[in-house]
Amino acid sequence: MRSTDALTTGEIAQRAGVNRETIRFYERNGLLPEPPRTPSGYRLYQNADVRRVLFVKRAQSLGFSLHEVAELLAIADGRMVRCRDVRRVAEKRLTYVDKQIIDLKKLRHSLRDLVSKCDEAAKINGCPIIDVLSQGERRDAH
Repeated sequence: MRSTDALTTGEIAQRAGVNRETIRFYERNGLLPEPPRTPSGYRLYQNADVRRVLFVKRAQSLGFSLHEVAELLAIADGRMVRCRDVRRVAEKRLTYVDKQIIDLKKLRHSLRDLVSKCDEAAKINGCPIIDVLSQGERRDAH
């Protein structure tokens, strides 16, 4: 008989708002410790594991990679948590996000430029979007 505070994979997934495969994925990748098992092989999690899954999901929603989430969990699991260690991980992610924003703005500008050059009535052999995309293929082929 299992403890009343023990949760199956399905129960922890439901409480955390994820699917069972997400729980197994986190476990395989070291984000969730391997839980004890019943004699019949069922995994038994605790309420702390629900909080841990929620931590991972919130960190991912802020754009942290799984590697960075693992790093944050390692810091949080330590007895002496220093905010500067967490800040270092967050600053690294912020720098990455700032670079992505710059790259996305460049991409938006390029797409706007292509769209503005597109004559909707033109035949496909005169389409500037197709021409630009085809040029990339030709360069790769040589």
